[in-house]
Amino acid sequence: MSSRMRKNMAMIMILTLALTACGIKSTTVNGNPKASSPPQQTDAIRPFQVHIPETELTELRRRINETKWPDRETVPDQSQGTQLETMKELARYWANDYDWRKFEQKLNSYPQYMTNIDGLDIHFIHVRSKHKGALPIILTHGWPGSFIEMMKIIDPLTNPTAYGGQASDAFDVVIPSLPGYGFSEKPTTTGWGLDRIASAWIELMKRLGYTKYVAQGGDWGAIITDLMAVQKPEGLIAIHSNMPGTVPANIDKALQSGGPMPSGLSADEKRAYEQLDYFFKHLGYGDMMGRRPQTLTGLADSPVGLAAFMLDHDAKSLEMISKAFAGKREGLSRDDVLDNITMYWLTNTAISSARLYWENKYPFFGVKGVTIPVAVSVFPDELYEAPKSWAKQAYPGLFYYNVLDKGGHFAAWEQPLLFTNELRAAFRSLR
Repeated sequence: MSSRMRKNMAMIMILTLALTACGIKSTTVNGNPKASSPPQQTDAIRPFQVHIPETELTELRRRINETKWPDRETVPDQSQGTQLETMKELARYWANDYDWRKFEQKLNSYPQYMTNIDGLDIHFIHVRSKHKGALPIILTHGWPGSFIEMMKIIDPLTNPTAYGGQASDAFDVVIPSLPGYGFSEKPTTTGWGLDRIASAWIELMKRLGYTKYVAQGGDWGAIITDLMAVQKPEGLIAIHSNMPGTVPANIDKALQSGGPMPSGLSADEKRAYEQLDYFFKHLGYGDMMGRRPQTLTGLADSPVGLAAFMLDHDAKSLEMISKAFAGKREGLSRDDVLDNITMYWLTNTAISSARLYWENKYPFFGVKGVTIPVAVSVFPDELYEAPKSWAKQAYPGLFYYNVLDKGGHFAAWEQPLLFTNELRAAFRSLR
């Protein structure tokens, strides 16, 4: 062994001993360095920040620039999926003008943490309000979103006096990343379904010391929030949903079978049925992820392919995002969209996030049996506009129901101030 090798080994041993003495070990997750506690401290909450190596960003731009493009669609609309013109403009902007570092700096301005729950490291943002008596709230995202959906409402919720509210409107905010999404660890075995995630979120709030809190969710987050309520943990006093599970069993059965619309529905119920019927007939991405997620390997190899797949979640969202890349911002900006897609790419979570569809055993919009107090906000461009009649049947504890005139599936991301006002109004009576 050379003298240089012996010196290097000695330096490594000294550094290791120093880190151990401080109770910290250096690890890397998804290419991002983090500090974590020793293995025996499994309930520890460890600070976390994101620092993507520049080589990863350089490689991303290279892959974008070397995209092999398909032929143009043979129709003048989006009926065949994400249009070529939209994707070419997205790729041009992504490779030349988009700045990940700007978003990374914004993200790292918020307190982020990791904690190990049920054998899996969970990433979360946790911001406490400066106002006394703030109501703790846990916010859960879905697919193809992430914790990024909720970042615009952190400041209005925690610092209401700066955003048109009162000090009494303040919330302490917890935003976890779903397992296999973002910076949370990826499950390496089966079994991480929605019930287990709901239990993990209950443990997270307990670990943070909250004995009274509320929960909110949309998309997967709506189902997880419902399931948290079904488990009735001590401390969870109410929930809010912007994609509520209200569809009666006979309606859901008719939709799944492709049968005729049941008779006797009100005008609102007929509209909801038609919206759901359209959605289920255009759920190709969900069917693929639910049955064969591993086959989507191309999403882990092509950033533009991943982007095209993520954009085509629902017709209204695709239309809105396409307008953004055509220079007509409506709800989301180009940077908003690319912050989220870039995060999926850099964490290599296209497949791990898709597996949640494979794990899911619940109907997307079906009744889950929630009996605790529930608040519902209905946004006009959501996958379906839940009728109040269905909401009252599904949630016997329904205490707040409001229909908005703007906003869609990613409501908190698209209309943060409207969404913030909904949470303030919904939970004001429970403080």
